[in-house]
Amino acid sequence: MRITTNTAKLSTIKKGLIVCGVTEKKDLKTGKFFSELNDLSGGELLSLSKEDSFTGKAKSKLVWRSKSVKGVSQYFVCFGLGKEKDINLESVREFAGLCMREAETLKQESVMISLEGFEGLNVHDVGQAVAEGIELTAYSYTRYKKSKRHVVKSVVIAVATSSDKDTKNGVKLGQFNAGGVNLARELVDTPGGHMHPSELVSAAKRIAATSPRISIKVYNKTELKKLGAGGLLGVSQGSKHDPALVHLVYKPQKKAKKKIAVVGKAVTFDSGGLSLKPADAMMNMKIDMAGSAAVIGVFARLAKIGVDYEVHGIFGACENSVSADAIRPGDVITVMNGKTIEVLNTDAEGRLTLADTLTFATRQKPDMIIDMATLTGACLVALGEEISGVMANKKEVATEILEAAKEAGENMWELPLEARYVNQIKSDIADYKNIGGRYGGTLTAGLFLEPFVNKIPWAHIDIAGPCYAEKPLASYIGKGATGHGVRTILRLLSK
Repeated sequence: MRITTNTAKLSTIKKGLIVCGVTEKKDLKTGKFFSELNDLSGGELLSLSKEDSFTGKAKSKLVWRSKSVKGVSQYFVCFGLGKEKDINLESVREFAGLCMREAETLKQESVMISLEGFEGLNVHDVGQAVAEGIELTAYSYTRYKKSKRHVVKSVVIAVATSSDKDTKNGVKLGQFNAGGVNLARELVDTPGGHMHPSELVSAAKRIAATSPRISIKVYNKTELKKLGAGGLLGVSQGSKHDPALVHLVYKPQKKAKKKIAVVGKAVTFDSGGLSLKPADAMMNMKIDMAGSAAVIGVFARLAKIGVDYEVHGIFGACENSVSADAIRPGDVITVMNGKTIEVLNTDAEGRLTLADTLTFATRQKPDMIIDMATLTGACLVALGEEISGVMANKKEVATEILEAAKEAGENMWELPLEARYVNQIKSDIADYKNIGGRYGGTLTAGLFLEPFVNKIPWAHIDIAGPCYAEKPLASYIGKGATGHGVRTILRLLSK
């Protein structure tokens, strides 16, 4: 989509939709942009606002259609932004989403959006947020649909001359970030029948080919045996699709300040194995590779935004299927660091693959490890469908991630690594067992992963809830894959 910034007068806009936000106030004429729209409408917009009692209250809307005014837009739309003190960057994304949804509804191909009402925020961040809202709203997965959504081809963002450059830079960054999110969404939305481990590997290879600063190494089944990757090999042994471990490396132009590893769970479809999931719980198990999709989405944008860190992206792609060869409840596997795990439930497979990929990440000697995984249904019970759980072995790591998430507009909440629960994952016949007790499943899963990071500063983000929306999460995030985690990691790395 073409997004530009412009200081042009409204009277020069010949077609399309013009949208502005209005903060809550008694006198709408104090808003410069609203006053200009009202003048163009011959005063009809203000009259209509009085008829509809429109004062800019949050979630309110005012629509005026031009019938006789020459040379101006067919539609003017004003969205209420609410009280000025409550406006933040998420308000900007929501506003942008509403603008795009309205343009689709009214079948408009071009939109002009005023950023009036957001003056209290940093103009660069506003530019980034509005571009993210625009691009994320425009996403749709249409691979199997004959009928397509209406496409908005261009958006003009009305800015003051003094802030044009900063806003432009923010818009550019927002488009880059949203592109990574939308790539992750497309990968997650692809059904498991068309997203086998080899397809996920190919997606990573395509990203590596886009920049000389990104390299990739793929370890096949034979090489995984040499590495002792019993978690990946054990989970995948019931599938006809071979597993693979993917290692992406981004190196900045200048000497890297730090080295950071980002690890993603990459189970391309999760049947539960012999501990078979109920039919309803299996319907959306194409999403079980959302962590790796987020890693790919991040790498798709690293070179474009110019991150100063050396970043390692790691995931183990496999499928958890059912066959005569599938791993059995009660089996014991040996993972990459030599530890043994009693597999009591084959549907707790993600932690087995992460045991290998986290161990592999430690061998790169990073300063920090972050993993993203659709790990536990217990996290949905604890935090609902819209919030990720964050567990970290160092408080400052959790704090950095939570701050980045808040700025990025992604909901995350810190959960404890409660040492008293460690006994729940100790096995009678092996070093560990892959399930804990009935309660606190998200916490025992985090405790299971902790030994495999070898005391390196680390955070685990359980994205089981918000990685996929059963209903729209916001005006700019509709049903389906969300790309959750991409914006947070990019925000963190760009600091």
